[in-house]
Amino acid sequence: MTATASVASVGARRVRRYHLTLLGIALLIVLLSLVRVLTGDNDLTSSGTFAAALGYAVPIGLAGLGGLWAERAGVVNIGLEGMMVLGTWCAGYAGYLYGPVAALAAGLLGGAIGGLVHAVATVTFGVDHIVSGVAINVLGPGVTRFLSEVLYRDDSAAAELGGGSTTSPTMRGQTPDFSLPLLSDGPDWLKSLEDKHWFVLSDLAGVLGGLTRDVGVLIILAVALVPISYLVLWHTPFGLRLRACGENPHAADSLGVRVYRTKYIAVIISGALAGLGGVFLVFVTTKYVEGQTNGRGFIGLAAMIFGNWRPGMLAGGASLFGYADGLQLRSSQSVTGLFLFGALLLLCYAALRVRRDLTAQVPSGGSRSYTVVAVSALGAAIFFWLWLTVDTLPNEFVFITPHVLTLLVLSVAAQRLRMPKADGLRYRRGEER
Repeated sequence: MTATASVASVGARRVRRYHLTLLGIALLIVLLSLVRVLTGDNDLTSSGTFAAALGYAVPIGLAGLGGLWAERAGVVNIGLEGMMVLGTWCAGYAGYLYGPVAALAAGLLGGAIGGLVHAVATVTFGVDHIVSGVAINVLGPGVTRFLSEVLYRDDSAAAELGGGSTTSPTMRGQTPDFSLPLLSDGPDWLKSLEDKHWFVLSDLAGVLGGLTRDVGVLIILAVALVPISYLVLWHTPFGLRLRACGENPHAADSLGVRVYRTKYIAVIISGALAGLGGVFLVFVTTKYVEGQTNGRGFIGLAAMIFGNWRPGMLAGGASLFGYADGLQLRSSQSVTGLFLFGALLLLCYAALRVRRDLTAQVPSGGSRSYTVVAVSALGAAIFFWLWLTVDTLPNEFVFITPHVLTLLVLSVAAQRLRMPKADGLRYRRGEER
């Protein structure tokens, strides 16, 4: 009876969490719709903005998933950026020679090689994880520049097709796109509803249209990898062993888990996922271009931390950063609209904290809650003042909006983070901790 009650309690908790997630998404859409009405800026919820946001979120999310696999096994991977660079170069080279399928395979292989190097350094030789990751971030661009110099600059055929020391020739063939049936195929009723600019309804049409029209194969694959990663890591024996290596590798070893092998597999998969993010960038531009990752590996790492080392919340963090990236392409006025959106979010957060304190039977940490509420209210006031006084942001500030948002989100999320206990610690079999 006790076991049955325990299972029922866990199930109820999961249902509540699921419902809270849906309510949170609904609240965000309503707030965005309200901001759109107040500012008159239809780009905030347009299908074009969300299509661009989806495209920007995919490589960030894939890099974040790569970091998740490695760190759940206890290996800090800040070399995601370098692994993504290796994936972009390998995808560009194979795509130029053989087409999209070869580009996909080569990009995965290039990122996996970067992961293998990181695993050898950290797992086998015990190199500090941060040092190894920084080395890979430095080696990645250096190696790809060297390979481009050797294979493209002195190759007349590649040079005629646009190849050079900083770029590869254009990829052969094209990648197919899809639209989800009933939503984007046939008469474009979502676009018609979006153009009416009705409260909430038109915003929902813009969101659905942007997320379902002309969806690339890699986008579908990237979205599918989020639940796949969750199922593998949390609902399979292999995932249990992998997470045990990140929590307590000595205990896992005592139970027969092959810790070294598991860490190797996790870090190689991590590199392959980062490389897949690089493949997506190559598919967008149809070729490799030096610097096209533009720090997305680091933002992916931030999304993973924001997501508290969980795939679902990681996807939410990647979506947030992707939305900021997509919005700053539309207009600087749209970015100023985020000030009002931020003010409303902070006010909602402060109201929730006040409600929690009032309904709590035994107030614990009350002074800290009051401080949080006061800081949230002050932040809301500042954002509201900025929205009233700033008409247009300079292009330099618009360009760095996603990076500023990354810092702000991490500073807020740092209050509730719980990383794997053995993350970043050197492991040696039989060695006392």
